[in-house]
Amino acid sequence: MPEKYGLAPGKALNTYLHTSDNETLGAWFILSDPFYQTLREASPLPLAQPSIETVQLALRTHPTVLFLHGAAATRAAEWRMQFYSTATSRLRTNVFVADYRGFGDSTGIPAEPGLAEDAYTAWTWLMDQGAKPENVLIVGHSLGTGVASLLATRLAKEDVKPRGIALLAPFTSAATLLETYHIQGIPILQPLQSFAFGQRLLKRLLYHDFDTLSRTRNFNAPTFIAHAMDDVEIPHAHSRTLLDSLIDPLLPPSVELPTLGTTFSKEEYDAFIEAQDKRRVARNTLVKKIDIPTLGTVEEFEGSFGRVVYAETMWGTHNKVGVQEGVQDIMASMFDLRRDL
Repeated sequence: MPEKYGLAPGKALNTYLHTSDNETLGAWFILSDPFYQTLREASPLPLAQPSIETVQLALRTHPTVLFLHGAAATRAAEWRMQFYSTATSRLRTNVFVADYRGFGDSTGIPAEPGLAEDAYTAWTWLMDQGAKPENVLIVGHSLGTGVASLLATRLAKEDVKPRGIALLAPFTSAATLLETYHIQGIPILQPLQSFAFGQRLLKRLLYHDFDTLSRTRNFNAPTFIAHAMDDVEIPHAHSRTLLDSLIDPLLPPSVELPTLGTTFSKEEYDAFIEAQDKRRVARNTLVKKIDIPTLGTVEEFEGSFGRVVYAETMWGTHNKVGVQEGVQDIMASMFDLRRDL
């Protein structure tokens, strides 16, 4: 039960979802703290687990975060509990989180197509309870950013626009991670191997790419990215690559030099330098950059599908970049989360 891991009595509904391929997913719907406190103060008795009717009312009155978690542990992991508590209080949102197949009390074996279906099942459950797409913010962390990119791409194809997409400590692709780190290394591969389901997932990562880099341009909603410079599991260079990919279509075309081992003329080299200068000037004009001495840097621009914001923090490590108050304040402002619906 959610209360076992620190949530207040009656604040979360423990429920189960059923996927189109007959898997069962354990899930929690956690009430926005202002909404929960209103219920608690109005009740003469301790609150029981919220009913579906209460969940539906919460969805009508507060924005909701659909949280897609990372690879290690379950929805009850300590650092995730901290995110739920801060999101429901500081962001004033509801939070809906489901364990992927093979995680926690969910059935099945994790693999990219299945995890994509799990995320879509969670989204569909929210819609079935009366949520509107524009009131649901999709938040992915670590592996969950790859899952979020799959969900966002599917929704874009269906012409469904969520409130936004937030990627916390994302990676460009699983293949890049596997190339960057050895199995005996420190980063994401080590915690994966600490769990039986992580070992199974690691094997499947060799066959499924979770190619976030190729999918972010297909998003049809404002996008927020946050990454800590002290993240030793997924280097923040992954987020900068994602940012560059989103900016690139808005810049003047580049000029490529001939491949290594071939000669090029002075005219070709001059054209290359001129194109690079034009792109640099255009980028500086397009992207607004703010240095926050006590947090890091924030870069933002208007993309083809809405606002794009990247927060690169000095600290937060891998698991806690999303619970920093400064990061959450940026999210709250960008997605207008603190105002009741």
